[in-house]
Amino acid sequence: MHKHSAVTPSEISELSRCSVVFVPGDPGRTGQVAFWHADGRTPPAPAAGGVGELTVAVPGDDGIHLDVVPAALLPVGTALPVLTRARAASGAHPTAAFWGAAAVLALQLAARGLLLPGLTDSDHDAWRAGPLNAEDLRRLRDLAASMPPAAHAVPLDAALPPRLPVPERLLRQFLDAVADTLPRSPAAAAAAGQPAFAAPEPQHLPAQRAWAMDVAAGHDAGVRISLRVEVPGLLSDASAETRLPFRAVLQIHSVSDPSLVADAAEVWAGSGAAAGAFGPRARMDALLALRRATRAWAPLGPLLSAPVPDAVELADEDVTDLLGSGARMLAAAGVDVHWPRELSRSLTARAYIGPEEGDSEGEKGPDKLGSDTPSYLSADALLAFNWRFALGDQELTREELDRLAESNRPVVRLRDQWVLIDPHEAQRARAQQDRKLTPIDALSAALTGSTEVDGRRIDVEPTGWLATLRERLADPEGMEPVGQPAALAADLRDYQLRGLNWLARMTSLGLGGCLADDMGLGKTITLISLHLHRQTDEATEGPTLVVCPTSLMGNWQREIEKFAPGTAVRRFHGAQRGLDDLAQGEFVLTTYGTMRLDAERLDAVGWGMVVADEAQHVKNPYSATAKQLRTIGARARVALTGTPVENNLSELWAILDWTTPGLLGKLGTFRTRYAQAVESGSDPAAAERLSQLVRPFLLRRRKSDPGIAPELPPKTETDRAVSLSAEQAGLYEAVVRETLAEISGADGFARRGLIVKLLTGLKQICNHPAQYLKENKPRITGRSGKLELLDELLDTILSEDASVLVFTQYVQMARLIEQHLSARGIPSQFLHGGTPVAEREAMVGRFQDGEVPVFLLSLKAAGTGLNLTRAEHVVHYDRWWNPAVEAQATDRAYRIGQTQPVQVHRLIAEGTIEDRIAEMLLRKRELADAVLGSGEAALTELTDAELADLVALRGGTTR
Repeated sequence: MHKHSAVTPSEISELSRCSVVFVPGDPGRTGQVAFWHADGRTPPAPAAGGVGELTVAVPGDDGIHLDVVPAALLPVGTALPVLTRARAASGAHPTAAFWGAAAVLALQLAARGLLLPGLTDSDHDAWRAGPLNAEDLRRLRDLAASMPPAAHAVPLDAALPPRLPVPERLLRQFLDAVADTLPRSPAAAAAAGQPAFAAPEPQHLPAQRAWAMDVAAGHDAGVRISLRVEVPGLLSDASAETRLPFRAVLQIHSVSDPSLVADAAEVWAGSGAAAGAFGPRARMDALLALRRATRAWAPLGPLLSAPVPDAVELADEDVTDLLGSGARMLAAAGVDVHWPRELSRSLTARAYIGPEEGDSEGEKGPDKLGSDTPSYLSADALLAFNWRFALGDQELTREELDRLAESNRPVVRLRDQWVLIDPHEAQRARAQQDRKLTPIDALSAALTGSTEVDGRRIDVEPTGWLATLRERLADPEGMEPVGQPAALAADLRDYQLRGLNWLARMTSLGLGGCLADDMGLGKTITLISLHLHRQTDEATEGPTLVVCPTSLMGNWQREIEKFAPGTAVRRFHGAQRGLDDLAQGEFVLTTYGTMRLDAERLDAVGWGMVVADEAQHVKNPYSATAKQLRTIGARARVALTGTPVENNLSELWAILDWTTPGLLGKLGTFRTRYAQAVESGSDPAAAERLSQLVRPFLLRRRKSDPGIAPELPPKTETDRAVSLSAEQAGLYEAVVRETLAEISGADGFARRGLIVKLLTGLKQICNHPAQYLKENKPRITGRSGKLELLDELLDTILSEDASVLVFTQYVQMARLIEQHLSARGIPSQFLHGGTPVAEREAMVGRFQDGEVPVFLLSLKAAGTGLNLTRAEHVVHYDRWWNPAVEAQATDRAYRIGQTQPVQVHRLIAEGTIEDRIAEMLLRKRELADAVLGSGEAALTELTDAELADLVALRGGTTR
């Protein structure tokens, strides 16, 4: 847009109260918008405009007379912001409101790219608004009909009574003036390589007159053309061997009146009532449009040389071409093709996918589709892909289709009717009849109802057991429930049972699935239940491999031991990892890193199921981790994640292509067919097809979903065990060894002081080595199991748009976390004992308003007096050994005013003193209250042996 000096708000306010009129110019961009007062006052003149004299027609006692008034004359570009704001301004003059509405319409047309180049009557370069469709023309006429008299009060000449501009013509001139102004930015000439149609100064281009007329005829002339295909003899009783003649009749349509249409012969002869309504330029405009159409489709060439371009005879090959690419080329040139109504019952084609005819397995009914279905989904169980053609509701035989393909004619006599068909389509259909699809490709087509053949999307319908499978997948609630496994030591909630039923059905059919529940809904216990259920059937039993982040291995082991007591579980991790004597129903836990190194060894096991927990870790299909995970075979694959899509749909492809390989096709094809169209919003149909395809394989539940939130307890407390890093384990053992030696030779206050020092040091090591070592500029990442687990929790919490409180006893640790989160780009704030009262209140306000999702708090400073009910999650990064103090901190979120369930996560370094204290708190709560009520002080009275047992690092905790 051309740069103009800004108009001040006060000037806009005053100008909006003026009478407004548009004064056209040649070219359009030289026109001006005039603001004037009926009482003769001089309006304000913005810097980009000026004050001049304007002759206006005004009503008086003796009729209409001409008057000369002072007016602010603004260029179109400067006037646009004034007019658009005046449209809705309080006290705006009716003419200002009208031209404001006109300015909005002009900007909307330009925003849609409706800009056409051309020449003015004086052969100057100018853009104009167009081409306008019927709806655009309707809006233009409706707006013109509402033009106040004063809005076109500038007379065309000095005659009396004055002749005023026709409202519709003046409005169109204004739209063209805006269109001619907007593209002429300071850089436009440089970008165009020439001043024509780019520079603000008028360019005289008489040599371009023919080109400009051609452009006008092709886009927004007074008429447009179409072709009406006629087939003489179509209604006769001609035999199937008869070759019918074709002719294309040229028709002329009025752009301004879509109902006005006539044959070209009538317009040239000037006959008929319609022909005379087109105006004197109709022939010239029609010939220019025909010239463009001929360039698009050569068989129309004879019309250009004919004295009257009435009709042209078409050969069979011309008609065949017109059925395909010819019609598309003409449509691009703005020419429609109309076929005889008698041929409207053309052949319809539909593709069917399913078992071969006569395949007894294909006759299974819905009640017989059982556990043998996975055999159908194997790579060698190819399915038939057949075309079926129909004439109306009558299906054609193979012989009839062969006859169509062999006729090589566009119109064929079939079953006593003439049928219009592209011979190439019939030949292509016959050639593709015997095509085969893999079961997974067939399933994809069955679920979406369409598939792509040679670059074209066609509708398909499944048959046989494939149709039954689609019905089962489309109605998971209609499946026979599997029930809670007897070996499960818990009661599943209703939505967890539904998740178990869904997973059991998907895996029993040989298909994978992604359980994408929100954090806290119980993905882990649902998966444990699935494992126990599969052990009850010989066809599905076998060990389960769980691949998870390092920080979650401890939690998996504890959940399995808690909910599936008696089920063997081992960690395939560390230097001494092994798979010897693997039990049939055993759980094996490993990390993504170990899996990547030992994928071949893991693949050698006959897994009943492989589970990818926090499956977003393999969202990059090109990563070594994702590639190695794909090499591990199993009867079933299940992905668990709260964030199936974080950035783009390719991540969803990576997860589902692992659970059910081939379902979404190759990644490049998926990006082209679905992801680009869905992410850009350009193809709603693609989004619906993707939803139909993905929905059966992805179960997504949120805490806010109906029927789930009421089942959740108001507060859920979870101990999350995490392994120490190698550095943490080394430090821990060294401090225990050295300090116990000192304690053994001390007594009294010295001994108590050493014990407190030991306990404090071990807790700090469990938090992060940098805290214990008091490093000034520490390397934070990769050194603490707790920090890794916190990252995992925060990634999931923030992906759900939830908020979290993170408590720690130590200011230094909170500073480390704050620094770490800042490096990751996660907004956080830290409240501690030194925070001023006013700032505390501001922090609470920011958190409650959702501005900062992570609130770090010192346990002592924030244990009381704060109301933080926005938090759905509370994380205790380290344990305060007085349960009452922890409970007080948790109650900052879990209190009156909280409307959502609160999840409390306590991070515990397994195998350490934290682990033993947590166990004591859990199993002997009353005793713990008595022993630990005063915190660490009570532990100073333990004997050396008791103390050594308490702080010893148990085996198998290093990563």
